[in-house]
Amino acid sequence: MDFVQDAFDKNWITTMGDNVTGLEQDIETYLGGGEHAVVVNSGTAALHLSLLLLGVGKGDVVLCQDLTFAATVNPVIYLGAEPVLVDSERQTWNVSPAFLEEAVADCIQKGKKPKVIVWVDLYGMPAQIHAIREIARKYDIALIEDAAEAFGSSYDGKKCGTWGDISVISFNGNKIITTSGGGVLLSAKKEQVEKARFLATQARDEAPWYQHSQIGYNYRMSNITAGVGRGQMTVLDERVEARRANNRFYREALTALPGIQVHAEPDEHYFSNHWLSCLLIDPKQTGGVDCSRIRSKLAESNIESRFLWKPMHLQPVFKDCRFYGDGTSEALFATGLCLPSGSNLTKEELTEIVDSIKNTLNR
Repeated sequence: MDFVQDAFDKNWITTMGDNVTGLEQDIETYLGGGEHAVVVNSGTAALHLSLLLLGVGKGDVVLCQDLTFAATVNPVIYLGAEPVLVDSERQTWNVSPAFLEEAVADCIQKGKKPKVIVWVDLYGMPAQIHAIREIARKYDIALIEDAAEAFGSSYDGKKCGTWGDISVISFNGNKIITTSGGGVLLSAKKEQVEKARFLATQARDEAPWYQHSQIGYNYRMSNITAGVGRGQMTVLDERVEARRANNRFYREALTALPGIQVHAEPDEHYFSNHWLSCLLIDPKQTGGVDCSRIRSKLAESNIESRFLWKPMHLQPVFKDCRFYGDGTSEALFATGLCLPSGSNLTKEELTEIVDSIKNTLNR
């Protein structure tokens, strides 16, 4: 509230101001990887600008992770490019390096090398980043890291949001910290971030009048919402620990149950913020109890849970897109459930959630 009040006290409530520049500096300091930051009004806007900066245009091929939210893929369509969807692997639920390389090789064999690869750090879990980067290096393809859900996560000690040629993070209202709505574009190349800032402010030329030599976008974040973000940055580490504590509670309480698997890091190379804690439920081992039944029983107690993201190749809007995979994302969607994961959950509430799941299984 102090940061927001400062914006009003200075009568600076538009899309520039101390909070905007301060939030960008706070993010750069937190990530500590030499990245430059420009905050915008959504993670989707950051993805759109990222594709623009990497030269994606009409007819280009962009490889996208299949198991994700639609915002990962929508900006590809905005630009008239072709999204090609790639399945997940079981360890992290993120893009499969094996199917990614298969997709790259097949696209090249058919005459069009992909312009960009977009991977996601799903639910805060880092992907198999070294393998993805090696494929990109081998074929000389640009990388975008969609770390929308992974602020505070890291891989091999390096923060998510610093691994792509360009990376993006979301500050939507449901993320681990929020500006109520917003996002950030990150790049080690200062000139890319400056170009993104230019495009995000309607591409206004340096002139004593309003002059525009190229198409721009109204994507900048306001000084008020940036103030919310600055306040949130002061508690980010606390929020990460709270989400990770939720995940530990679920694992300790549920992992021993037949047919229940709580999503967790594969090994010590991965550090997830556990933005969402998720289950896989095998009805063959639970006496026929599946994720739909558990979700319904939780809802009877006014406890909200959700299915995993529906894979993009199953979405009506993307049904004609090429897809490379073996059905892993479909299997995860069919058996997965996102549990309540808010940073303010109490032990009593977590216990109520777990007891409801156990009671459903026992019945």
